[in-house]
Amino acid sequence: MSRECWRGSPNPLGATVNKDGVNFALYSENAEKVFLCLYDDQDQETDRIELKEQTYKVWHGFIPGIKPGQAYGYRVEGPFDPEKGHYFNSHKLLLDPYAKALSKEIQWDNSLFHYNFGGDDAHRSFNEQDSGKSAAKSLVIDDSFNWSSDRHPQVPWNKTIIYETHVKGVSQLRKDIPENLRGTYAGLAHPNMIEHFKTLGVTTIELLPVHQFIEDQTLQEKSLSNYWGYNTISYFSPALKYSSTQNPGDQVQEFKAMVKTLHAAGLEVILDVVYNHTAEGNHLGPMLSFKGIDNAAYYRLNPESPEHYMDYTGCGNTLNVQNPHVLRLITDSLRYWVTEMHVDGFRFDLASALAREMFDVNQLHSFFAILQQDPVLSQVKLIAEPWDLGEGGYQVGNFPDYWSEWNDKYRDTVRGFWKGEEGRLADLGYRLMGSSDLYESSGRGPCASINFITAHDGFTLHDLVSYDHKHNEANNEDNRDGNDNNHSANWGHEGETQNTDINNLRTRIKKNLLATLFLSQGVPMLTAGDELGRTQKGNNNAYCQDNELSWIHWDAADPDLLNFTRNLIAVRNEHPAFHRRHYFEGESLRPGGKKDVFWFLPNGDEMTEEQWTQNYAKCLALSISGTNIQEFDEKGQLVKDKDFIWLLNGSDHNIPFSFPKSLQSAQWKLIIDTNQKNSFPLKEMDLRNPLNLTPHSLMLIQKTN
Repeated sequence: MSRECWRGSPNPLGATVNKDGVNFALYSENAEKVFLCLYDDQDQETDRIELKEQTYKVWHGFIPGIKPGQAYGYRVEGPFDPEKGHYFNSHKLLLDPYAKALSKEIQWDNSLFHYNFGGDDAHRSFNEQDSGKSAAKSLVIDDSFNWSSDRHPQVPWNKTIIYETHVKGVSQLRKDIPENLRGTYAGLAHPNMIEHFKTLGVTTIELLPVHQFIEDQTLQEKSLSNYWGYNTISYFSPALKYSSTQNPGDQVQEFKAMVKTLHAAGLEVILDVVYNHTAEGNHLGPMLSFKGIDNAAYYRLNPESPEHYMDYTGCGNTLNVQNPHVLRLITDSLRYWVTEMHVDGFRFDLASALAREMFDVNQLHSFFAILQQDPVLSQVKLIAEPWDLGEGGYQVGNFPDYWSEWNDKYRDTVRGFWKGEEGRLADLGYRLMGSSDLYESSGRGPCASINFITAHDGFTLHDLVSYDHKHNEANNEDNRDGNDNNHSANWGHEGETQNTDINNLRTRIKKNLLATLFLSQGVPMLTAGDELGRTQKGNNNAYCQDNELSWIHWDAADPDLLNFTRNLIAVRNEHPAFHRRHYFEGESLRPGGKKDVFWFLPNGDEMTEEQWTQNYAKCLALSISGTNIQEFDEKGQLVKDKDFIWLLNGSDHNIPFSFPKSLQSAQWKLIIDTNQKNSFPLKEMDLRNPLNLTPHSLMLIQKTN
C-alpha cells in the first residue's frame, strides 16, 4: 500500500492527530534521509514513506487517513563514521523520541545493535540485520480524557509528606486488591491503597520511574530484571508493563485515571525522572532511538574520541543538554506530564548531570533558567538528586532557589547519631532545624531540604538496624554491588533473631529514626514499607529484584510500627512548630539573643559553642517555642502552637536530665517515648524532678498551659 505524504508541519514534534490524519515531525540535524515506517497489528511493516520536507533540522510530513492506534517507527540514513560520532544505520527501526506510548517491549537479539559482535573494534563495524521485528514500535494515541473537575492538590511545601514507592511493588502482594489490578497503575489507585495513604497521613506519592524503560539484556540473561526502571528509552510514554490490560495504548488512559483518582483523595503525584541518560548505553549499547536518529546531536561525546561518550551517570552516556533541541525535548516532556497527565512535580535523578556546560556543573545552566521562567513548570514541585558521578558533581545546597534537594547530609547525620557515633552533635543541630547552613544563604527555607533516612537505593529501615553489612548475593554479582558504607551499627545478632532484648532495641531505634524524621524541619520522605517493617533480607541494591524480595509483604506488616508512624505523622501535621516555612529565630547554635529554640545539657544549662563540638557528646535536648512562630497560614491568620521539649539520647547509658528553671513551673505532658511499648503515653510530667532518659531513646514533651 502506498500512502500520500503531504508537506505537514515541523511543529509540534512527534505524532499529532487531527480529523484528517496524523502529522509526523522528527528532529535530526545530521540525517540525509528519514523514512516513516508503518506497522500493522501483526507487527509487519506495511508502508515506508520518505519524509522529504525539512524545516530547521526537523523532518516532517502529514499522512492522511491515519488514526490513533497506528504503530510506527523511523529509519534514518546518514553518515556511518564512528570516529566522528555518527552511527546512522537505516537497517534499524527507531522509536520516536516524542512517542506517547509504545506497542510492546523490545525482544533482544543481535539486530538491535548497529555493529557486528566480536573483536576490540566491533562498534566500528556495520550491522545490516533488520531490527523491525524485534524493536518496539511507537504508537499514535488519542490524547482525549475526561478529567472533569480534576485539580492539582497543591499541598504547600511545608505541609508536604512524601511517600516514595514503586508502582508494582506497593500493591503486588495486596490480597484485598483484585488480582488483575495488583502491581498496576489501577492497583496503586485502588480504594484500599488510598485508604492506607490517607490513614498514614502522607500527602504526596513519589513514583519510581514510570517512563517507558527497557529490561537490560545482561540482567535477563541472569534471570533478573530492571525492577527500579532507571533505564528510560521514551520520555513521553508511561511504561506498558504497569497497565492492567497490557493492551497497547491503554497505559496512557490508565495512568491518567490513576492520577485523577489520587487527586480526588487529595494526594499529589510526583515522578522520579531520568533525563540524564538513556537506555542505549555506551558505544557498545543497542540502537533503539536517539543513537540512530542523530547520535552526535543527542549525546555528550568525548571531544578527544567522539566515538565514545561522556559518562557522568555511570550508565554509559549523558544526554546533550547543551543542544537546544535536546533541551527542548526534556522541557516538552516535563510540560506534557504536567498538562496532559496532570502530575504535580518531579524528582530528577542525578540532576547535576543536567547542569553541566562543558565539564563543570553550572548552577546558571539554561536548563534551570528555562524551568524557572516556564509558566507551567515553575508552578510544580521540583526536587533534585543533587549529584552525579562526574568530577565536581556533588552539589548539595547549590541548586537554585526554587528547587528542593535530597539531603543526604541529613540522612548520614541522623543515622550516625542514632548509631552512637561521636562528633555528630553540631551537625545534628543543623539537620533537625532544616539545614540552614546549606540553604539559607541562597534565600531558601527549610523546605529546600528533603529529609530522608532511607530511600529505594539502600537498606530498608528494618534492615538498616538489623544487618551489619549488605547481602546482595541474589543480584549475582558476588555481593560486590551496592554501597557498604551505609551499613547499620552492630546492635547484636545480624539478621532475624529470637532474642527479645535485641528485637526491642531494634524497634526502639526504628522509632527513633522515624520520630527524628517527622519532627525535623524540612520535607520528610518516607520509603514505602518502612512504616510496616519491610525487609529485603539485607539487600541494599534491589534494583534487579522484581520479586517478593522487593515487593511489600502486607501480611507481614508490624502493626505496632504502623500505628506508631500514623500517630507520629499526626503529631507533625497537627503542630505547625514541626513544619515551619521559615527558620526559627536563634537556632544558629550560638548563645545569647532571642531564641525560639533553646539547646541545653543534661544539667539544664544552655549549650556553649565549645560543647557543640565535643566529640564524645551523644545526647541532646532542646525546647521549641511554638508560641513565637510568627508565620501566617493560607488564610492570613497568625499561626500559633504549643511549646515543646525534645530529648534525644544516642548513647549506651541512662542520662538523667534536669530542666532549666524557666521550664519547670509550666504544666507538661509526655507525647512520645520510644522506650515504651505504648510510645504515645500522653501522661502528665513534673519537670521539677530530673527525668531519666533510657539509652537509645527519644522523648517529646508538650506544654499544656
